[in-house]
Amino acid sequence: MAAAKTHVSLNVSDVIRSVAFYEAFFGVPAHKIRPGYANFDLETPALKLALNQSALPATGGALNHLGVVLDSVEAVQAARERLTAAGLVSLDEGDTVCCHARQEKVWAQDPDGNSWEIYTILDDMMDGAFEAPPQAGAEPAGCCTPQARGLSLTMAKTGCGCS
Repeated sequence: MAAAKTHVSLNVSDVIRSVAFYEAFFGVPAHKIRPGYANFDLETPALKLALNQSALPATGGALNHLGVVLDSVEAVQAARERLTAAGLVSLDEGDTVCCHARQEKVWAQDPDGNSWEIYTILDDMMDGAFEAPPQAGAEPAGCCTPQARGLSLTMAKTGCGCS
């Protein structure tokens, strides 16, 4: 059975502050707001995002980052303009090579520090050589988030630094 929509539920420290961020991030109002809870029922991307007010752990747990894949550079540019107008762009990488693909992307960080990327794949780079998997016990080289590449989400565009 194919899923009609992906569901993500995030613990947040302040639902009202998070609703303001996600309304600006997605460009639509919340579907439902209740004490300690809110959700967004989005058509594009097909996502049901729930926000649950909760005491947050000291670390981000297993979550690395979240993202929305769009179908064109123009769609990324429209999202970039919306996020910029709302003061939410934390890193604008533009055309960059990251995670073994050439992408056009922009990043934002929600009030609880969850990193979101909005991007499109320009070249999946499937025809090139790639590295062998790391040996057991070795730390793999991180590439997918700016932090893993030594970039700050608050710095200006600097490029990926990985391939």
